[in-house]
Amino acid sequence: MSLPVHIHEAAETEIEEGADFYDVESPGLGDEFTAEIEHAIEHISRHPHAAPVARGALRAKTLMRFPYSLVYFVGESEITLLAVAHQKRRPFY
Repeated sequence: MSLPVHIHEAAETEIEEGADFYDVESPGLGDEFTAEIEHAIEHISRHPHAAPVARGALRAKTLMRFPYSLVYFVGESEITLLAVAHQKRRPFY
């Protein structure tokens, strides 16, 4: 069973900013970043409790290729993606 994932407005902004940054570094890399995030969100939807607990009730799914973690909360009827946190720029975010 999978749960729907609601992406908080702040997390949407972080996704867009990350994609823009990677596109400046190498055209097309932003699309790869976005695709990896989409894949991670699908995984979270299917396996919401698989990622380790980061703090309290928050979990953090680490991306494989990019130094980001998806920070989310598992509710009764949906998952809320709260942040897309860069692991080196803001490690305790």
